[in-house]
Amino acid sequence: MAEAEDTDTEGEVIRVRIPQRENREVLAIVEKMLGGRRVMVQCEDGVERMARIPGRLKRKEWINVGDVVIIVPWEFQDEKADLIHKYTRPQAEWLRRKGYLK
Repeated sequence: MAEAEDTDTEGEVIRVRIPQRENREVLAIVEKMLGGRRVMVQCEDGVERMARIPGRLKRKEWINVGDVVIIVPWEFQDEKADLIHKYTRPQAEWLRRKGYLK
């Protein structure tokens, strides 16, 4: 897992998980809740995909419209994906400041 480290204005170290290209991970923004543990996401590569929320994330964290997430597209069906990580609001702002998000 690749992590980037940076210090904010108070000198606190921020660790943010960065998508790994070798694992086909892509940054995405949740656009629409579809129900049944599924969401529609707009990926940074320009493709709109339907993503599944695994049970471990569904029980632990709420996924909402506008959240920044990491997805892994399916190898055999590129328009579908698995959601593997949700960023907190400060982490998403850090990604925008550093240019990872457009």
